[in-house]
Amino acid sequence: MTDASIQAGAVSASPASRRDIGLRKRYAAERRFRIYGILAIAIGLLFLVALLWSVVSKGYTAFWQTEIRLPVSFAQSVIDPKNTGGKDERALTTANYPKLAQDAIVATLGIAPTDRAAVRDAVELVSQGVRAELRNVVTSDLTVIGQTREIWLPASSEVDSAVKGQFDLTVEESRRPLNDRQIGWIEQLRDKGVLQQRFNWGIVTNGASSRAESAGVGVAMIGSLTMMLIVLVLALPIGVAASIYLEEFAPKNRLTDLIEVNINNLAAVPSIVYGLLGLAVFVNWFGLPRSAALVGGLVLTLMTLPTIIIATRAALKAVPPSIRAAALGLGASKMQMVFHHVLPLAVPGILTGTIIGLAHALGETAPLLLIGMVAFVANYPATPLDPSTALPVQIYMWANEAERAFVERTSGAIIILLVFLALMNLSAVFLRRRFERRW
Repeated sequence: MTDASIQAGAVSASPASRRDIGLRKRYAAERRFRIYGILAIAIGLLFLVALLWSVVSKGYTAFWQTEIRLPVSFAQSVIDPKNTGGKDERALTTANYPKLAQDAIVATLGIAPTDRAAVRDAVELVSQGVRAELRNVVTSDLTVIGQTREIWLPASSEVDSAVKGQFDLTVEESRRPLNDRQIGWIEQLRDKGVLQQRFNWGIVTNGASSRAESAGVGVAMIGSLTMMLIVLVLALPIGVAASIYLEEFAPKNRLTDLIEVNINNLAAVPSIVYGLLGLAVFVNWFGLPRSAALVGGLVLTLMTLPTIIIATRAALKAVPPSIRAAALGLGASKMQMVFHHVLPLAVPGILTGTIIGLAHALGETAPLLLIGMVAFVANYPATPLDPSTALPVQIYMWANEAERAFVERTSGAIIILLVFLALMNLSAVFLRRRFERRW
């Protein structure tokens, strides 16, 4: 074999070798892309786990409250001094219930009533929110007047934090909220079995309170539920009707193109802008009361409408054109074609978009702050026009509190909000899989 033939063979083999090199490079690029994707997902999951761990580790203790079982004597001289048999509602409401708790804790600890310093320290072990607790006991059962009952009463936030180990009890006495005598009483009550951690129903039933041990998100949950109902009643029919008109009936011209562009832009507008709009229109112009669930629902309706319209139009577009052609070919009118054939097939996508829009509205805070829903609301609203608040706003207000016990209350409220959001998103997935049809 000559040198010329060897060179000719090398030249003829070079295109194949170049193809092999190119294939290896493409395969290497695909492997790198997969690795980058896996890393991106792993980083996202890592941050999600860190977030959930931070919230859950700080907030799960909020669902447990330290309580003290005390023999409360419901003295008639304190509750019903005029002996009206419980008919004097004003006396039942304004009675000095904290004194009943004070006498009970002093008797349980065996403190002499004349020792004012010891009595003051003992009273600080029990929450000042016992007024509402004992008032509810009396108003629900008037026969307790004049009797002694064993009642579980919430301990103060300092005692609750100490029992949960949220501050160091070994530091110098002047640097902790409980003195040595109070810590000794806590151990004494714990040994007797009358001081325990029990499930804290108050966090889901109580309203706002300046005392952490009595604070709950019950009123905020009712406010959020009321606003979500308003959003659902207003945004769903308006959004679906607008989507059907734009997708099925509106002529394609510059006006409809302008409307579509503005709807897409409104979906990206910051939520605080909707708060300014609601403040200007619903509060200043229409004169609706601030901090009302109705105003919050109207503002969130405006914010949710673009999302529902976009999702509904996408669901309508996903229906195959053959469905429309078949309906029209069998003699159906355009109205019958839309409402009897196209709309039922688009329902899964519409429901999914609506639930996602509601979940987005449920977590909004900025627009509600601007319309004044930061009021201190301790009682349940009777109507949508009564003062109210919402879960995100309640979380925001608790996060600004300086007391240590509100930290766990804030995280506990976040857990409740995340549970609601997770349920709404799971319901969206379930509805889509339940009613979706594939072609």
